[in-house]
Amino acid sequence: MAALGAAEYQGPLKEITPAATPVTFSGTVGLFMPSAAPTSQTAVLFLSPWGFEEMCTRKFWRILAEDLAKKGIASLRFDYAGTGDALDVADPGEGLALWQDTARAAAATLRSLSGCERLILVSQGLGSVVALDIAEQLSAVDGIALLAPTISGRAYLRELTVWSKMIDEGMGLTEAQRRSEGVTIASLHMPEGIAAAVKKLNLMTLAHVGVPDCLVLARPGRPGDADFAAHLETLGPRVERAAYEGYDELVSNPTIATMPLDAGRKILDWARSIAVESTTTSRRILRTPRAEALDGDGFRETPLRFGEGDRLFGILCEPAGARTGATALFLTTAYDRHAGWGRMSVSMARALARDGIPSLRFDTANAADSPPLPDAQEQVLYSRDQHQDVSAALDFLETQKLLPAFAVGRCSGGYLAFQSAIRDSRCSGLITVNPYAFFWDETQSVDAALRFVPRSLETYGQKLLQFETLKRLYGGQIDAKSAARNIVVALARRAVRLGRPLLGVLPFFAGEHETVINGFRALTKRQVDISLIYSAHDIGLDHFREHFGEDAAGLKNFPDIRLTIIPDADHNLTPPYARKVYLHEVREMALRLGK
Repeated sequence: MAALGAAEYQGPLKEITPAATPVTFSGTVGLFMPSAAPTSQTAVLFLSPWGFEEMCTRKFWRILAEDLAKKGIASLRFDYAGTGDALDVADPGEGLALWQDTARAAAATLRSLSGCERLILVSQGLGSVVALDIAEQLSAVDGIALLAPTISGRAYLRELTVWSKMIDEGMGLTEAQRRSEGVTIASLHMPEGIAAAVKKLNLMTLAHVGVPDCLVLARPGRPGDADFAAHLETLGPRVERAAYEGYDELVSNPTIATMPLDAGRKILDWARSIAVESTTTSRRILRTPRAEALDGDGFRETPLRFGEGDRLFGILCEPAGARTGATALFLTTAYDRHAGWGRMSVSMARALARDGIPSLRFDTANAADSPPLPDAQEQVLYSRDQHQDVSAALDFLETQKLLPAFAVGRCSGGYLAFQSAIRDSRCSGLITVNPYAFFWDETQSVDAALRFVPRSLETYGQKLLQFETLKRLYGGQIDAKSAARNIVVALARRAVRLGRPLLGVLPFFAGEHETVINGFRALTKRQVDISLIYSAHDIGLDHFREHFGEDAAGLKNFPDIRLTIIPDADHNLTPPYARKVYLHEVREMALRLGK
């Protein structure tokens, strides 16, 4: 599982690390990390990859920024126009010009915030193409780090197609449920003009590089990366080569991504080696970091920090007009960034704001852009530490007079919403979407559960009937042992459900059942508004039935709880109609609680 730091990590943190300072410019959100001491005249601008790869590298970028700051190097990371927390763009235009414009604006912002004229560009994937393009137009760029660069646009798009299919298959999506129009991965769609430009890319025809130093981290098993490094050497700059160890583990899945510590050390050492040392103890700062609100269609969004020591980062989305509902508190799922899978939290927050409903979406500690808590365990999912983050969010909403509020979460975020509502009386409602469970045995390995999470028996049955699954099983691409173990577990749990009188002779399950039911009783006694949403064959529905029966008959004791089952939907609610059901439930709860 992911480590907390890169080159400088030496054990549990002893003091609170603040989140990076949020700033806004050119319709987007940036995160500025000032240097701990003004030891360098050079600052680092991060240029992210796109799509699923960006989600996976989000935490890695934050760790790198923190380590650079400790060595006296300021940095800025940001979202390209139309991505992440940036405002949507009606007409993305042609080619990569839109993203290049955002990157140039980011470079100007970094210079004015840091007082550094000289820059180093750290890029990955498609971000490497943007870096090479803007380096030709910017002055005083000392070097470019090119991590797993996109060398051939055609090869990249083919890889995305395969990658997208693997992700969808991993979520149990059928072909009918998949979003397959254009270039799409993990519910993120690349604008056609950008996709057309990417298709024509070929960095092997690059004729000039406008920087004196380059670092190329080549992915193991991709000889094209080494060929590109060799081509760069013919163009004049000093080129340092290294293997991008841990790349595949980093981009496999944000939930189980392992931070590539060796790669982080190489980037840090290289940046320090070419950064220009400062000859003065102070620098001329052109403006103080500040995040002005971004105004969109019917909403206003403000990036901010909150919690003790400003340790948490989030986005407050408010209606442009009058407020008519309670505040939705969107909790992160696993280690996904607060924008949500496929920007789901962004689109929902803005739709709600147009109906007068405010919301706060934020990263819990050690997820994406929020640093870890001091002395906290590395694995924060399903831990009690996360309740402190929800409490801090409610503290913030209370100071802003934005209560009542209700918690909204999917999967592990749904579990956190349930547990937080039990613990904090300021949580007036909760919506859980496909929660894996309502109870977590702290002796159970979270890492193992996340890596080999079981599915429902119906899903296993469907998958075994698919020819493609049989091919992958025969070819060794599926962990047959883990799959078999999960099927046995699913059969055992179903047997327990069907034989509910056995609960009395199964103390471990009886204790779990009693804890869950008592939690729901406490919430209903407090008149907490509760909505449970499940995809029809989600594994979480099996856990729900363990406590409420196959036909949900146990809910008769909780008549005010709403249960919604969405047919033909996956765990991440990929189909648009599934997301409409989700949005409807959030909107209706906000309006009920806001009366």
